[in-house]
Formats: sequence, structure tokens, C-alpha cells
Amino acid sequence: MTTPVLDLFQFDDLLTPAQKELRDEVRKYMEYEVKPRINDYWERGEIALDLALGLRELPIMGGTQEGYGCAGLDNVSDGLVKYEICRVDGSISTLFGVHSGLAMGSISMLGSEEQKERWLPAMARMDRLGAFALTEPERGSDAAHVQTTAQRVGSHYVLNGQKRWIGNGTIADLIIVWARDESGRFGGFVLEDPGQLPGFTATAMEGKIAKRAVHQAEITLEDVHLPAANRLAGCNSFRDLTAVLANTRAGVAWEAVGLAAGCYEFALNYACQREQFGKPIAAFQLIQAKLVEMAADVAQGQLLVWRLAKLMETGAATPGQLSLAKQTCAAKARRAAALAREILGGNGILIDNHVARLFTDVEATYTYEGTNEINLLIAGREITGIGAFV
Repeated sequence: MTTPVLDLFQFDDLLTPAQKELRDEVRKYMEYEVKPRINDYWERGEIALDLALGLRELPIMGGTQEGYGCAGLDNVSDGLVKYEICRVDGSISTLFGVHSGLAMGSISMLGSEEQKERWLPAMARMDRLGAFALTEPERGSDAAHVQTTAQRVGSHYVLNGQKRWIGNGTIADLIIVWARDESGRFGGFVLEDPGQLPGFTATAMEGKIAKRAVHQAEITLEDVHLPAANRLAGCNSFRDLTAVLANTRAGVAWEAVGLAAGCYEFALNYACQREQFGKPIAAFQLIQAKLVEMAADVAQGQLLVWRLAKLMETGAATPGQLSLAKQTCAAKARRAAALAREILGGNGILIDNHVARLFTDVEATYTYEGTNEINLLIAGREITGIGAFV
């Protein structure tokens, strides 16, 4: 394995033996199975599906959700899983996060008992993959005002609209489409085997520079029929969905710290091995300064997300805290990736050294689950009591 992150503030002391065991199990899989192979997928822009499916052998699917085959993890353990996956690769993290967090989380938190029994066990085994279709071509940050419609016609709904940036959208067996019905109520509608539904098309987006080993889809819905029973029973407004998004926003904060840790580790290993002027470049003051800044950012991020997880366990975490954690950790990850690229010099733009891949992946992490600006404004609203956006 690579050199572990220097534990500047004894982060490990905050973890239970069970949490450490799970972390090490995920780390072993990512280090020995994913890291040696992921660059080829990334270079080709091909979904690393077989590598992602290997995660089903670990007790992690469904995260903190309980029952129906879900892992039922505590918040810290769930965060550590995301940290360790993203420490090696962002694409696998997104494929896993969309399926286990957004799709399974939506069904678990907003579905009826019948719907949970119907869909979650197979998803927990990764026999059926999930996707989450909220973002639209004209609705990114303003996701509450989706333009996709679901018209009730007898015992069915008829869906029309477009979705964009939908992770797993080209391979999913279940896609949760968020739309408004004829009365304007917001809801989630589960499309089963969407590729077989007349009027449904999903096209992989091309030209990405980040997370190339997972595909995002552009989806078109033209009079797509689905049974009324496929509407999630517990969602009648966008506010109902925010509980799911709160969990995933916290997860992205953990992912960002994992990305920063991965960049730091790759850079530290390289600096200790790369020799110039008769000694390792780690012996030079400017390189050491960069490494210390990166290590400090990782340590601060670890402590922040751990504290956030403990607040979430008691239900005390606020929207402002969740947004600030995501914004802060993503910004630190972006800086760590840039410093790692600098330390590797010209070799930093080659994916063989892994930093180039993480360097681009962090750009996606910086934007999704709320842009930097939106998360700052959510935190600002909580601090001042004044909303600076509609």
C-alpha cells in the first residue's frame, strides 16, 4: 500500500475498532483491485463496472439505511467508506454513491414498506443498479423547480421532460426521476428497466475531463408510462427530498477529504523517491512546505467530517453546517490536487502517476451536490439569517 496519511492530530484515536476494521477492508480492495486497473478505464472513458461491482462483497451497500439488506452503518463508518473509495478513485466513488446513497437512500427514506421490499434487497446485492435523475438542462442549482412533468392518467403516470448529468443513467436498472405532477406536487417516480420503456432514451455525455470511468447521461422522456404504484409514497414536496440530499452532501464532504488524502499520499511517495541534485526532492524546503500544507488540510478535513458525522447521529446537524463542510472540504481537495500536481512536475500530468486523474476528478467534486457558491450562500443564510438567493 501507499504511505498512510500522516495522522497529525491522531484522527485514528477517534475511531472505534469496528470503524477501523471496515476502513481497512475498503482500503485493501481499493488499493489492490482498483488502483492497478482504474487508469485504463479512465483513459478509454469506459465505465469501470466490474471494479464497482466488486464492492458488493463488502458490508457497505445502502450506507446508514437499515433493513432490506442495507448495511446499517453508523455515520462515521459510512463516511470512512466514501473517504477510502475516493482516496483511490473518484469514478468508482460516484458510481457507488449514486447507487447506494442517492438511489437506495431515496427509496429507503421516502418509499413505502412495499416499495422498500420490492426494490432494496436486489439493490443491496447490486443485482440491480440505481440512478437518480434530478438535474435538468435548465435546472441545476435551482433543482426545486424541475420542469419534468408526471401526468396521472388512470392507473399510470405519463412522464415528459429532460434530465442531464445523470450518473449511471445509461446502465441503471432503476432510475428515480424527479418531476411535478398535474397539481404541481413534487415527487419521485421509479422507472424499472428504463431501456425497455417506449419514449425513454439515455445517451452518455462525451468530452468530460473528470470522472471518465463513470458515465453521466442525458435523458429524454417522451410520454413514458409507468404504474402509479411506482411513485415514491413518502415524497410530496422538494423539502421531503432534502433529507436524502443532506446525507449525500455530507458524503461528498468525506469524498473530498479522501481525494485530498490520495493526492497527498501520491505526492509524498513521489517526493521521497524522486531525486534531483543528488537528493530526494522531499529534502527541499519548497517541497516540504507544500507537503505540510496538504497534510494540514487533510487533518483539518478529517476532524471536520468526523464532527459532522457525530452531529448527524444525534440529528443536530444543520443545513448550514452540511453545506459549509462540503464547500470547505471540496476547496481543500482542490488545493491539495493542485499542490500534488506541482510536486510531481511534468510527471503530474501523466495518469500513470494517478495524481492527474484525481486532479481532474476533484473538479467534479467541487461542483456537484451544490456548487461552491450555493453552499456558501446556504451557510451565509444560517449565519446572518438573511437569504441571499431565492
